[in-house]
Amino acid sequence: MKKSIAVVGGDLRIVKLIEMLNADGYTVYTYGLENSEDVLNMESVEMCPTIKEAVASSKVVVGPIPLSSDRKNLSAPFSRNNIDLDEFIAEIKGKHLIAGNISTNIKEKLDENNIQVTDILKREEFIVLNAIATAEGTIQIAMEETQRTIHGTKILVMGFGRVGKVLSNMLKGIGAEVYCEARKNEDLAWIKAYGYNPVHLNDLNENLNKFDIVINTIPFQILDKERLDLLKEDVVIIDLASNPGGVDRRVAREKGIKVIWALSLPGKVAPLTSAEFIKEALYHVLKELDK
Repeated sequence: MKKSIAVVGGDLRIVKLIEMLNADGYTVYTYGLENSEDVLNMESVEMCPTIKEAVASSKVVVGPIPLSSDRKNLSAPFSRNNIDLDEFIAEIKGKHLIAGNISTNIKEKLDENNIQVTDILKREEFIVLNAIATAEGTIQIAMEETQRTIHGTKILVMGFGRVGKVLSNMLKGIGAEVYCEARKNEDLAWIKAYGYNPVHLNDLNENLNKFDIVINTIPFQILDKERLDLLKEDVVIIDLASNPGGVDRRVAREKGIKVIWALSLPGKVAPLTSAEFIKEALYHVLKELDK
């Protein structure tokens, strides 16, 4: 039986994913990727003139990660035109959408249109593997944006979730003096067990002036004006939190603090590996849908 799948929008990770799907025998119907030379040159890839034609032959539609950056248009950097999110939703009624970082408001619209949804960024197997690429990309930025070696540098990792855990381990492995912020006692205990320096959220302010690099993974504005005032003048902040980020960027800019808001790092620093992770999670979902 011929296998087919629809792919609408997406970045270089999705381009690499299409290449892998193609190699696995899938016919891939695409829309919103017309500026990708790689996709244009692939066999068994149909570049369709409309979303409707792209999704007609498949019950499953693969969308971007994130699905939308502005909540108005689909994330489609390889498209010549904006792809209206409402139009996209209207065209995939009754389908199963596999995408990433789907906001609550968008999820509600998808539900209203009888669209089943898998947010790949909530799949544990993808999250853990994706954290590796995020951590490596963060370290690359830290090396490029500071005039220090990572070895011996005092680095604060804010948040001890999956990315925080993987990142702290990598930083310690190359000799950084790693501090980890957390608010839960069990997280603080694990931070001690791993050999990092624990910083309770309640004690954060009195510790902020000792760090050369601050890396935030917490998805709300934790570095506000009060805390930014406590940082070193030459500190570098790397914010990994999704929109709206964890830093008051206006205040940071006024104070001359360097802030790198590093969104979607896996797609920028390791698109091939990230695509492999997406494919693995995608195939798990397809198997589950076939049961």
